[in-house]
Amino acid sequence: MITIGEVGPRDGLQNERDVLPPQTRAELINRLAAAGLPVVEAVSFVSAERVPQMAGAEEVVAGLERRDGTVYAGLALNEKGYDRLREAGLDEVRFALAATESFSRRNANASVDEALESATKVLARAREDGIRSTATISVSFGCPFEGRVDPGKVVELAKRLSAADDVVLADTIGVATPGQVRQLVEDSGASGFHGHNTRNTGFANAYAALEAGATILDSSIGGLGGCPFAPKATGNVATEDLIYMLEGDGVETGVDLDALIAISKWLEGVLGRPLDGQLYKAGRFPSE
Repeated sequence: MITIGEVGPRDGLQNERDVLPPQTRAELINRLAAAGLPVVEAVSFVSAERVPQMAGAEEVVAGLERRDGTVYAGLALNEKGYDRLREAGLDEVRFALAATESFSRRNANASVDEALESATKVLARAREDGIRSTATISVSFGCPFEGRVDPGKVVELAKRLSAADDVVLADTIGVATPGQVRQLVEDSGASGFHGHNTRNTGFANAYAALEAGATILDSSIGGLGGCPFAPKATGNVATEDLIYMLEGDGVETGVDLDALIAISKWLEGVLGRPLDGQLYKAGRFPSE
């Protein structure tokens, strides 16, 4: 069975113009967990000044209705963020590290080597504390500031992050093609892929990652997403659209597709605008 990593409450909402209150974000997470999603990236423990959409992480966590079978994850970029995550009692820490110097400086205010040092410390502490860890290599395929990324550099970073339970390759600005994804997943041994659909290749890329051996696919409810530090970056692949594709090909996900469609319709009302996902508008086929 493939593990779907739902990143909408974090990677999705962080790029929204409106800042949703903690109780609304908690409700979104509760709805997603109730739909059977095995992993939900709930919050980010970063500076509220830099990413105001992620303010009040502890309040969001306090509003969660924990469900057996769901791993509740949080993003931390340093030990301070990890301290907050551990105190909040989340199940998994996610550490994002950029493959290029320019993006690392803008996203984490650190060089790649400095970010690697922080990652090493966070991953070691997580292992000691019995907390799952995922290391995501952002801009693995292309950087908005430096262009194409050397695949060899990504492979080397994946090796240096091997202390994590999982390593995920992120196509942060949606520039990859299926052949590139397939090759890099194979070469790096990464267990996961995080794709954005900026250039309409996100779903094909996710399928290519699956064929290359990935067991984790990140996605975002309704196709929410982007990156506040990456110009022109748009949303992740929509969770419900991804699951429709996978289940149509006989890939089990264990997620209630009808529940996801209902969540996207609810979220459209919350945000006051149509979402990028397609399935919640078109409906299942055959319709029921």
